[in-house]
Amino acid sequence: MCPNCEDFARTVLLLGQLALYADMGGADLDFVDAVSPSLAVSLPEPPRGMFPEDYDPDGGPAYPGDV
Repeated sequence: MCPNCEDFARTVLLLGQLALYADMGGADLDFVDAVSPSLAVSLPEPPRGMFPEDYDPDGGPAYPGDV
C-alpha cells in the first residue's frame, strides 16, 4: 500500500472509531471535541483512483447552512 493510501485509510479508521466512541454511554465528549477537529484536518488528500475522474466535490446538493 502506498504511504499516502495507508495514511488516508488509518485516519479514516480513527475518525470512524472516534465517532463510535462518541456514541457510547459515558464517553468523554470533551476528549471527542478536542481530538476530532485535529484528526479531521490531518486527513490527507484521498489517493488517486478513490473517486471517479469526473468527480466534483463541489457539485453536490446544497446542505442546510450553505450559502
